[in-house]
Amino acid sequence: MQRIQVTLYGVFTDSPSAQGLSCCLLLELLDISVSELLAHSSLHGCSMWITQHCARDVLEGLAFLHHRGYVHADLKPRNILWSAEEEGFKLIDFGLSFKEGIQDVKYIQTDGYRAPEAELQNCLSKAGVQGGTECTSAIDLWSLGIVLLEMFSGMKLKHTVQSQEWRANSSAIIEHIFASKSVVNSAIPAYHLRDLLKSMLREDPQERATAAEALCSPFFSIPFDIVDDIREECCKYGRVVSLFVPKENPGKGHVFVEYANAADSKAAQRALTGKSFDGKFVVATFYPLSAYKRGYLYQTML
Repeated sequence: MQRIQVTLYGVFTDSPSAQGLSCCLLLELLDISVSELLAHSSLHGCSMWITQHCARDVLEGLAFLHHRGYVHADLKPRNILWSAEEEGFKLIDFGLSFKEGIQDVKYIQTDGYRAPEAELQNCLSKAGVQGGTECTSAIDLWSLGIVLLEMFSGMKLKHTVQSQEWRANSSAIIEHIFASKSVVNSAIPAYHLRDLLKSMLREDPQERATAAEALCSPFFSIPFDIVDDIREECCKYGRVVSLFVPKENPGKGHVFVEYANAADSKAAQRALTGKSFDGKFVVATFYPLSAYKRGYLYQTML
């Protein structure tokens, strides 16, 4: 844990069971997982801002990990969590991790996010066959590629990536997903994300992009604005007249939205409350237009 810089706050033993005492590690408290974000996003997918943020954070973590010779080996939505304190995504659960070249774990990666070479190795291990394909850090890039494709599409892709069609031509399926995904803002160059995912999901692990190479993708040079994402979401419930985020104290996460009429505003309040945006749960409050224009809410909450 020291080698991969995981902070350990403490160790304690759980109550005894038939298997004896369990040793528990006290780690950092994190918030919502990508799995929960996908559940909240339904079939719409996550915003490009969140997808870009997650991709960059996880790739930076993998580049750090791989540079030190370690493979995570179980990258999936449930193992990527948001840290509200540091405003970034973090990797958890290193239970299947191994040192590259010294793999002591037989069965690696979760079904649906398992790289082809890991699938082959697991099958050989199950059959009692020694040797076979050696898994490298490239398996982590495959898993992340599937996670990001799910974040973009809003669909679980387990059955898709296990199909014969995927094995025959995964590139065509990725093209189809991007072509069929309706993007409100056509100016968003989604093809940069598409090309990044193709480089991470190549069948041959030696041809797959490394974490360091993936971070050089043009996708990360696009300045996605979270305000645009908020406006896009709010516009689903009525015509938005104005929207602003207080710059004097942005850390509180306040956003003020003015709708064309009170009915739309109240509908948005009901629909948005309880949702998740940027890793945070939304609590929406309705205020009359007169109070909004006076800045009453803004002044009393800062």
